[in-house]
Amino acid sequence: MNVLVTGVAGFIGYSLSKRLLDKGVNVWGIDNLNDYYDVNLKKDRLSKLENQTGFTFERLDLADRKAMETLFKSVSFDCVVNLAAQAGVRYSLENPASYVDSNLVGFGNILEGCRHCGVKHLVYASSSSVYGLNTVMPFSVRHNVDHPISLYAASKKANELMAHTYAYLYNLPCTGLRFFTVYGPWGRPDMALFLFTKAILNNEPIKVFNNGNMQRDFTYIDDIVEGVIRVMDKIPEPDPDWSSDTPNPSSSRVPYKIYNIGNNQPVALMEFIEAIEKALGKEAIKEFLPLQPGDVPATYADVNDLIADTGFKPATPVQEGVQNFVDWYRAYYKC
Repeated sequence: MNVLVTGVAGFIGYSLSKRLLDKGVNVWGIDNLNDYYDVNLKKDRLSKLENQTGFTFERLDLADRKAMETLFKSVSFDCVVNLAAQAGVRYSLENPASYVDSNLVGFGNILEGCRHCGVKHLVYASSSSVYGLNTVMPFSVRHNVDHPISLYAASKKANELMAHTYAYLYNLPCTGLRFFTVYGPWGRPDMALFLFTKAILNNEPIKVFNNGNMQRDFTYIDDIVEGVIRVMDKIPEPDPDWSSDTPNPSSSRVPYKIYNIGNNQPVALMEFIEAIEKALGKEAIKEFLPLQPGDVPATYADVNDLIADTGFKPATPVQEGVQNFVDWYRAYYKC
């Protein structure tokens, strides 16, 4: 099996590729290795993959149409997993152009490559951010998500709409995955767990937004990877019960599907901080701040569709996942 993983040097891309290679899958990985965060961390992830049989890497930008066309013509991919994107809610307030280039233009190039080269299944990362102003909990893939509150969220919603259009026009099977606050070893330095751990060890204050009155459905990286692999093996089919009178946003009369992948157990931010303090054996200095533009106070994933269709439910306790991250962080940074 030949699989293209975009964003292969990223947190989820690296973790997924490692699992696929362990299973004997041939992985072609692409990444532009941009400097949104520490490029050395990305290169260290890549070096681990390059030691495994069946891995091929090419430095390539999704927004480069000609290079993407050449890639798709050179290799026959059975499945494409698009994890390349400009990430981060707050950064989208500062640099919106990078989200347009990577998340919209780049995703369009992915769709075109899949369309013209006979890819059997496109799996792509969406985000829990698409739920925006929704307040009914838990967030369900059957809920309307027409009110995003950041350009990042809007770009992910746009990806879902673009994918549906290609499923409809070209019968391209597409599955979108709404990830909920992914964390764990080899994680992103711009995420709370990484930032908090670094600050606590350096005796610096941590920024606690919304005065600590936040909840997140923290989802451990191994659970995310397992969910992606289960979904890769389940190519979507038209939903025979789909009705245009009462449309289900998570499916369609064409081969299109949306899933949440979350722990289905939101954790209060202060409880999350306590887990980090316990793992480090050190108390944090806390700086309480208001809710930031683009942020939502809570996330909570309904994963019933994922369980029904794949038999998998994420379940790693946050205390276990945080301890695993702290152990990795201390080893990686020798601290």
